[in-house]
Amino acid sequence: MTASPEDAGIRIQKYLSQAGVASRRDAEKLILQGRVRVNGEVVRTLGTRMQPGADRVEVDGAPVGEAPPEWILFHKPRGTLTTRTDPQGRATVYDLLPRKARGLRYVGRLDRDTEGLLLLTNEGDALHGLTHPSREVEREYEAWVRGVPGPEALRRLEGGVELEDGPARAHRVRLLRKTREGAILSLVLREGRKREVRRLLEAVECPVLRLRRVRFGPVRLGTLEPGAWRELTTDEIRALKGAARTEKPS
Repeated sequence: MTASPEDAGIRIQKYLSQAGVASRRDAEKLILQGRVRVNGEVVRTLGTRMQPGADRVEVDGAPVGEAPPEWILFHKPRGTLTTRTDPQGRATVYDLLPRKARGLRYVGRLDRDTEGLLLLTNEGDALHGLTHPSREVEREYEAWVRGVPGPEALRRLEGGVELEDGPARAHRVRLLRKTREGAILSLVLREGRKREVRRLLEAVECPVLRLRRVRFGPVRLGTLEPGAWRELTTDEIRALKGAARTEKPS
């Protein structure tokens, strides 16, 4: 193995994160489990350094190459699963994405019946930061609901509702407009619990008819059509890393 001095190379967990294998925290677990080799030697010491381009790194016997950062914004259509494969053969987001996106990981799952903004990346540290509850990165949704919530229901949503897995609340709620069936609401949340928006609205007796995520942190869905995707701009990536606290503001 090359490098052990502090000024030589980079830490293996950082290299694995940059290569899109895992976040640094998960990369540390791989190292402690003895699943990482550098130049044929098993590495179990956290903080061990290596030289990209000179040292050969393997995880579970598969070679790892440092990949350039990639970020994609995808408009997930309703009825698709946020997973790589489905035993029942149902459509997944990866079935609709280009081949080059097959190795990317999604940032925050959307359930099958929820549509809208889905980010995908190979930068493990940023992904972990954006989804960690301590960062409180905002997710904004538009919800078509049955019934029109009154002022008291809106106050409950912002004040807190007791769910089966603990209290939850929307950071902000707005009534956008009334519809024939009920209303369309804008809700901003700062965590990503399973089906949280749907459960909050059920708790105030306004069941969801349709749900779309329109913003994740600083990035908005905009006019992107369902099933379409685009690469993020440099400014969007920088803003996301700032929200994840993986990049210091310039």
